[in-house]
Amino acid sequence: MTLARALVRNAAVGVAVADKPEDLNAFLKPGCAAAIWRRQPAPKFRMWVDALDPSQLPQGRVILRPEAVFSAVEALCDAARTPVCQERDQLIGDVSALSDVFAKLMRTRYLRLRLQAVTTNACRKFHIDVITARLVCTYRGQGTQYGISTDGQDPTRVFSVATGAPILLRGTLWPEKPTSGLLHRSPPIEGTGETRLVLVLDAVDDAEDAA
Repeated sequence: MTLARALVRNAAVGVAVADKPEDLNAFLKPGCAAAIWRRQPAPKFRMWVDALDPSQLPQGRVILRPEAVFSAVEALCDAARTPVCQERDQLIGDVSALSDVFAKLMRTRYLRLRLQAVTTNACRKFHIDVITARLVCTYRGQGTQYGISTDGQDPTRVFSVATGAPILLRGTLWPEKPTSGLLHRSPPIEGTGETRLVLVLDAVDDAEDAA
């Protein structure tokens, strides 16, 4: 695991890079604004998900307990008529595994799960989300872009998370102050013909208050 740091308004901003899921614990340390699990999807899975018709990509948004994620994603795949095969099972299993890792790390009882096929410039502006913490993993297409902001301006250096690599991001509700200067956005792809498949997980304390 490595930890890169920058100085923004006298606050240390770190981006941890983990080679195994247990190293994501660095995300909880002071001054760590984000953590990336450095991994790559299997070539066969990458070819499969890239070749799917966008209408067959599972999509949906639901608030649930981590142990219910597998069944929920399976239902989303059924609704989208995602072809039944080993790669589909890998996708469902991976979303479930990431949900378990994130929920245990954040010690949260509920997750807000969103799977989305993106073809436009969704969230194209650099920003920090109004949440405690979020996990984003792009299974198809370009990964999330991020950078360090100075005085609220867009980052001058922009980095891209690799496809298949989850990134954990702190939001404005994270208790550590000052707020992190690390901003992120979805890569602008409108007009390119590209379709991204993005998983977003948010830590939720109370399902009734999280809609």
